[in-house]
Amino acid sequence: MNDADSTLKIAGLRASVGGKPILNGVDLTIRPGEIHALMGPNGSGKSTLSNVLLGHPDYEVTGGSVEFRGRNLLELPTEERARLGVFLCFQYPVAIPGVTVAQFLKAAVDAVRGRGAVKAAAFLRELREGAKFLEIDDAFLNRALNDGFSGGEKKRMEILQMMMLRPSLLLLDETDSGLDIDALKVVSKGVNRLAGPATGMLVITHYERILTHIPPHFVHILVDGRIAKSGGPELVRELEARGYDWVREGAAAPPAAPGVAP
Repeated sequence: MNDADSTLKIAGLRASVGGKPILNGVDLTIRPGEIHALMGPNGSGKSTLSNVLLGHPDYEVTGGSVEFRGRNLLELPTEERARLGVFLCFQYPVAIPGVTVAQFLKAAVDAVRGRGAVKAAAFLRELREGAKFLEIDDAFLNRALNDGFSGGEKKRMEILQMMMLRPSLLLLDETDSGLDIDALKVVSKGVNRLAGPATGMLVITHYERILTHIPPHFVHILVDGRIAKSGGPELVRELEARGYDWVREGAAAPPAAPGVAP
């Protein structure tokens, strides 16, 4: 597939949770090689967007379309979206007792790349190299996934999964939450290793600090379920200085900007 096939095109996306509208017409285009940051106040719909893109069953899509690799993502089950190359790094990774990290990742790699595509020896070598890069002790690979792990350890495991699955569209849902400075640097190092001309990325965050390690090309501010303003990295510094009130005041007629679908 060419790069155009890997462009994420979100148009007029609307979604509800428990009958309550959360997304009210989101338009966003993410092309291969682009890093987009999505910011906004609590309750604006940032995590809802990431969950809708992966097909979480609690979220009801009520309008709009999402295209990726020539397919309508909204028509596909979550596992098919993953096979197409979409990966969501969770804000709160869950524990899976009874399944080791190595077992889980081997099953995931087989499901995405194809069973038998990666031999056991090659898989283990790649897994250990990834763990070393993320400063994860090999002992963790034989522990139950996220069971008893600290917040930082869980986030490193999310990035390890991402590195093993090699997705072409990365969605990071507040991956920086709960990380200390050192852990944030390690996690960001892993994310940057995956960035490149064939990969699109959406970094959802409240804070500037992760964006100093993963510099975005475009920044979008989500307010009341719509992208109210878009711009470049300078928009992050403006938010830090002024907060969100000035964005809300102008949300009724947001200006057009690069990265936002017409």
